[in-house]
Amino acid sequence: MTYKQIIDSIKPELIKVVDFTQNKLSSIRTGRASPALVENIQVEIFGEKMPVKQLGAISILNAQQLLIQCWDASYMDPIQRAILEHGAGMGCSVDQDGVKVNLPSLSTDLRKELVRVLSQTEEEGKKTIRRFRDEAWSTLQKEQREGNIREDDKFRGKDDLQKLVDEYSKKIEDLIKNKQKELEE
Repeated sequence: MTYKQIIDSIKPELIKVVDFTQNKLSSIRTGRASPALVENIQVEIFGEKMPVKQLGAISILNAQQLLIQCWDASYMDPIQRAILEHGAGMGCSVDQDGVKVNLPSLSTDLRKELVRVLSQTEEEGKKTIRRFRDEAWSTLQKEQREGNIREDDKFRGKDDLQKLVDEYSKKIEDLIKNKQKELEE
């Protein structure tokens, strides 16, 4: 196994870390309405739990409201109950169009809490990336000790590995910065 193969083997894992972080960020509420805020809320329908996105179309009415147009009128009350139980300060009402979800404006305290959550999310992502880096570095050292790769290649691999880690850490930082900008709006 060459040092490049070892480094290439962690790339898919790093991509998963960035994707996971992005998905987690999409569910964090900012000042604007987004379907991602409600699409994965579990609703009990006919004894089964299903996400809202499987029960209707979610659209944005305005900056503070979402509309869920249910596939079946019998879904409206369970969706309303699930959203109210979910918390997050969302209110909702049912009318002939569907379920309207009202998002209150963000208070200063809530914004501070969300910024703290963003920092935690960033640190979790970076910690996971560092763990993969450490695993790859251990593999490089083991391969060098066993004589499968030269010492020069081990250190070249270390440099390439650090570049890769820096690249993916930067992607996470950019995701967090963009979310913070949305919060400040």
